Amino acid sequence: MILCVQDSIAISYLMARKLRRKIGEILIEEGAITSDQLEKALEAASGTAKKIGEVLQEQGACDEIAIGRALAEQSGMMFVALDGSEGEPTPDLDLIPKDIIQKHTILPVGKKNDKIQLLIHDPLNLELLDLLRFRLNCELEPMLSTKGAILSFIEKETGSKGGVVGETSLITDSVDVSVDRSVDKSVDASIDVDDEQAPIIKLVSRFITEAVRNRTSDIHIEPMEDRVVLRYRIDGVCHIRDNLPKRMQPAILARMKLMAGVNIAEKRIPQDGRIKMSVDGDQIDFRVSCCPAYHGESVVLRILRPESVRIGLKNIGFEQENHDAFMKLIRKPNGILLVTGPTGSGKTTTLYSALDILNRPDRKIITAEDPIEYSFSGINQCQVRDAIGLTFSSILRAMLRQAPNVILIGEIRDREVADIAIQAALTGHLVFSTLHTNDAPSAITRLIDMGVKPYLVASSIQAIMAQRLIRLLCPACKQPDENPDHKYLKIVGITEEEAQSASIHKAVGCSKCGNLGYKGRKAIFEMMVMNNEIRELAFNRAPLGQIRQAGIRGGMRTLVEDGKIKILRGDTTPEEIARFAQADTLLEGNVDI
Repeated sequence: MILCVQDSIAISYLMARKLRRKIGEILIEEGAITSDQLEKALEAASGTAKKIGEVLQEQGACDEIAIGRALAEQSGMMFVALDGSEGEPTPDLDLIPKDIIQKHTILPVGKKNDKIQLLIHDPLNLELLDLLRFRLNCELEPMLSTKGAILSFIEKETGSKGGVVGETSLITDSVDVSVDRSVDKSVDASIDVDDEQAPIIKLVSRFITEAVRNRTSDIHIEPMEDRVVLRYRIDGVCHIRDNLPKRMQPAILARMKLMAGVNIAEKRIPQDGRIKMSVDGDQIDFRVSCCPAYHGESVVLRILRPESVRIGLKNIGFEQENHDAFMKLIRKPNGILLVTGPTGSGKTTTLYSALDILNRPDRKIITAEDPIEYSFSGINQCQVRDAIGLTFSSILRAMLRQAPNVILIGEIRDREVADIAIQAALTGHLVFSTLHTNDAPSAITRLIDMGVKPYLVASSIQAIMAQRLIRLLCPACKQPDENPDHKYLKIVGITEEEAQSASIHKAVGCSKCGNLGYKGRKAIFEMMVMNNEIRELAFNRAPLGQIRQAGIRGGMRTLVEDGKIKILRGDTTPEEIARFAQADTLLEGNVDI
């Protein structure tokens, strides 16, 4: 009879189970307990989820050390008592991150042949060992100790008790084990909305709530080959929050799609949805995007906070000169005001803040958006729906028959939308819109490249404003930088005299900012107000460089110059501003890196 590989493995496993001695038998042989004590413990453990070792300890039959030694003998592992005995390995907490040590109550004791020797307290917790293998990205050699001894050592060395800390894994032992059961049985069982205790529901609710409390703007759930990466975007920078086990992927994605109101069964095409959820008493909206990827669907939740667009124009980051110019522009009766920049640069926040100022009973404001991110009372907001023919252009044509004073177009994407926006501006409407360009002067050449007539661009646009979001230094821990990097100072245009006279600060990191050194963001701006020279250059299709020089002569402060003001004031660092300035500076050949 020929056996397949799977059958051989199964038989080997069953034989090992039979050969493995029971804990009770080992303890009796060692003289740690009597047969009567074992019988009482087995009777007490019957019908409960408790292990026989726990019951024996509760009944006072034996101590934790005896149980640990018996477990080590049963599992064929080395036992380490952590009592300072001669020849006993000494834990080295620097081998792995301390948050993993505290979360899972483990201790690294050395590294041998690219394997980390690890003290654990439960040899049967194979899921934990699997999780640690891919989180530490190496093989493990487990050894056994008691939970009490490991906890005492951790508390003594770190000054804190083992357990959940600020950056621990989101998966607790109880959730981890129960998820195994729910996923193995049925994905639907783990996402049942009526079951408030379902582990996947608790896990998803936990990381969404945590993200909102930590000033996160986006939550990224990204399936990889052997894990699911959970990342938070805080102040524009992505941080890995946790690596979730691959087995959880179907249930997590199904739960997210169920909450967002999209088709759970559809995995081949992108889908968009929305979630409304109460966090700490506040109703928070989430815009959800599902996109098919190689290892499974990638899901991104954009956290929408209505209060973020009502913080006031000055708090956005305007310097006084730019603020005064912007306030004059938004009170003009007609014309186009364009805000440019890449995705996530705060364009929508700036325009909504302007609308919040203009939103008065004597003005009619209509918007065309895709999607509507924030709901405002007193403003007529229209959602673009391309599937039914409700496009930007069709909404704009209908808008002009509604006699509005102010029109907001979410984005000028093509010539048709651009032409209608320009016609609206030329017929007495004030038009706000966004455009994806790198700087303010580029918007003129971009519109002309779309096919808009140069004389229409020159006559309809009132001003173009480019912006970026930069991280602010944490006020609690920022420190003066006694030796700033001259490379970055040169990139942002700070001379040695300016660096000596002003106080250049650096990021440090503390508990208030999550050890990042930065907390919060503000915008830097590049505002180009149209004048006769710029209009003439636009009409004649002048090169971008000439338009930029004309804007500077007209009083335009560049993004780098606006950032320089914030560096010298101690709001941010040269490295942060150099992220936006470096490419242009290198192209001009000003800095060698």
